[in-house]
Amino acid sequence: MKIHLYVIVFICFGNSAIAQHRFEGKIDTERWQSDVYLSVIDDYRTLEGIHDEQIISKTTADAEGFFQFNGNQLNLEHKIYKLHVDNCTSFNQASNHFDGHCSDSRDILFIAKHNDTISFPLSFDAQMFCDIDSSNPKTAAFIRIDSLKEDMKYAYSEFRSKANRQLNNKKWFKTLQEFGKNLDEPLAELYIYSFLSDRSNQFHAYYLEDLKHNSYYDELLDRLKEKHPNSPYTTQYETELTSDQFILSSTSQDHSSINWTYILIGLLIVSAVANLWFVFLVKNNKKQQHLEAKEQLTAQEQNVLELILDHYTNKDIAEALFISVSTVKTHINNVYKKLSVTSRDELKSLFNS
Repeated sequence: MKIHLYVIVFICFGNSAIAQHRFEGKIDTERWQSDVYLSVIDDYRTLEGIHDEQIISKTTADAEGFFQFNGNQLNLEHKIYKLHVDNCTSFNQASNHFDGHCSDSRDILFIAKHNDTISFPLSFDAQMFCDIDSSNPKTAAFIRIDSLKEDMKYAYSEFRSKANRQLNNKKWFKTLQEFGKNLDEPLAELYIYSFLSDRSNQFHAYYLEDLKHNSYYDELLDRLKEKHPNSPYTTQYETELTSDQFILSSTSQDHSSINWTYILIGLLIVSAVANLWFVFLVKNNKKQQHLEAKEQLTAQEQNVLELILDHYTNKDIAEALFISVSTVKTHINNVYKKLSVTSRDELKSLFNS
């Protein structure tokens, strides 16, 4: 009889157990505050900085610096995630204190999906977020790319001349693009693309020249559509690529016949549509995450959650559901634990955003 019960339990819960992710590691608690944040990056142009809208979970490291995130609320397909710690203070500990920048912070970017097991160990000299040990070979792609970028920086600094820059531009664009392509994960290629096409760096002019004759960029769009057809990354890249190609096609015409007013209006329209579409995708993704989070709750816990969101007190909830106040507190603690929050304010912020 017990054997049959075990079989039933495995059939009912085996799939959800397999779908669990686990991210764990250690931080230097003498150097950093003990809070560790997990964020999802939906816009590959916001890889830098700390943005509260991207944070999906927070945990606290123990006295030894060990931390862990686990659950089943992540996307089934690959997405870009970030872990970070910081020493920025908060005026209100119940709310996020981030404004997109913290001068004293440390983070690591990585690729992951819903069932990955990833470890972020301290290095031999107690440095954190320098290495990744993962069941997913794609997870450490950004670290490998960053290592190649360091070699690139050295090559550019060896001789500071126009001739050296031109030779290195040609060499390193090809090197990075081929390296990214061989990783067989278009999200890793977007990490490279965002670096090479950044309007604020020295490579942007060469990127526009490269875009004129290099089929790589259109091929990358094809790979994104194949592997991530419904992803905001794909939509964002296609919009940017179309805009840059439009600029190039316009500037190749006779400048005397170009009506720059129409060009600017067209770019503004493209930008506005892209921004609206991106906001829609982000809100829709958050809504989906909220629905998936609620599915973890029992029916009674969902009833308690709804009453909390309607600003009921513990006593009001007990009266509405015909249960004791102590039972209400037990349900609330279970809700907090399952949704990775620590207060009513965090709970309301999660579902009212």
